[in-house]
Amino acid sequence: MQDTPADPMSPRAKEPMFNLPFLPMLAAVGLVALYAVQGDVNEAANILGFRPTDLGQGHYTGLITHMIVHGSWMHVLMNSVGIIAFGAPVARDLSRGVAPLAWIALFIVCGIAGALGYAAVNMGSAIPMIGASGALFGLIGASLRLMAGPGILIPLFHPMVIRSAVAWLAVTVLVGLAGGFLAGDSARVAWEAHLFGFLAGIVLIGPIHALCGLKHPPLRG
Repeated sequence: MQDTPADPMSPRAKEPMFNLPFLPMLAAVGLVALYAVQGDVNEAANILGFRPTDLGQGHYTGLITHMIVHGSWMHVLMNSVGIIAFGAPVARDLSRGVAPLAWIALFIVCGIAGALGYAAVNMGSAIPMIGASGALFGLIGASLRLMAGPGILIPLFHPMVIRSAVAWLAVTVLVGLAGGFLAGDSARVAWEAHLFGFLAGIVLIGPIHALCGLKHPPLRG
């Protein structure tokens, strides 16, 4: 991966407007296609959704399958657009060698972390949680540490990252307070999944780079 050019307006610094990485596009289109054939949301949620009580009963598949079920067109489209917007810079950074597999792993692990966070806050609940929002917020968290440009991983506790993280956490709280508008009329927003997915993404992008052997120039300024 090339270093960020000194002149941000130079030809090397420009990215084609529609040069979107394959993996975020695949994830977004896949979620929309799955929702199109999903059928009744209540039935799908009962079969594939995640309930905190599942863990005590030894049922773990919902930790992953809840990500492919959505409550409304608004829900799935918002998540899909977010995956493209915030998954693209992460995918561009994780584009060499086995790193693209790490993008997939990050997406799934953040979704699982979101579900486990939801379970920790709602212990004993049998209400199914659905949607890929935890995974999406993981990509948001990871992308914050790539704000300085391609090839530059910002330290976790850099002021730029902390300010942006606080802003996004505030958005998470506001979305949670807004109720179930995005998730469907009969559901509420699982802000806990957003929060824990976000924290997983912002932390795990560092070890992922180390495991993938990616090298980054130091952050300047």
